[in-house]
Amino acid sequence: MNADNQPTGVDLKGRSPPPYIAVEGPIGVGKTTLARRLAATFGHDTLLEDADHNPFLERFYRNRRQAALATQLFFLFQRAQKIEDLRQKDIFAPVLVADFLIEKDPLFARVNLDSDEYRLYQKVYQQLLIEPPRPDLVVYLQAPTDVLLDRIYARGIAHEKAIERDYLERLNEVYSEFFLYYDDAPLLIVNASEIDLANDEQDYLHLVDYLLDIRSGRHYFNPTFFG
Repeated sequence: MNADNQPTGVDLKGRSPPPYIAVEGPIGVGKTTLARRLAATFGHDTLLEDADHNPFLERFYRNRRQAALATQLFFLFQRAQKIEDLRQKDIFAPVLVADFLIEKDPLFARVNLDSDEYRLYQKVYQQLLIEPPRPDLVVYLQAPTDVLLDRIYARGIAHEKAIERDYLERLNEVYSEFFLYYDDAPLLIVNASEIDLANDEQDYLHLVDYLLDIRSGRHYFNPTFFG
């Protein structure tokens, strides 16, 4: 933020950023990158997943069937704890950008677990009684499977290179289905296939300018329209 308390490089035009923004999307789409940039621009805190701290994740990518349940439950407990910490800190007025919705956890469970494991997962999920605060805006980043694979390979995390194309396609399917019916918060669906939110300042500023006007409903952002 600059001395006038305005986001650097962004003309607010009298507009206020959403207090609580959640960024979602499949592996490799760039949700954490965008969450960090939005938080820096608006002076918000961040609430980020700690995938690197999941001790089962590398085993999961090597053998999904064998390590699926342990990986999924670890992520569930981790995400639930982050939500609880947020509630304890300031349940009424979070000012932050998150790179996940807790509601997306069952999406991965559906893809990763067999029927018996999924029933067990559902019982655990229900017992946790997770009641997250409602985001003021959800940003859903979309990209085709080929783009996700390219980005995963480019970022060079060794165990992620074992991710299979079929797995990413299935994740894309369940994300699309989930957000097709999502209406718990204002939603911005972003075509991220030809957008570089890490390095292209114009792409990023166009997106920020667009989302600042969203207060309700469902919206779509296609960066090719600004080319």
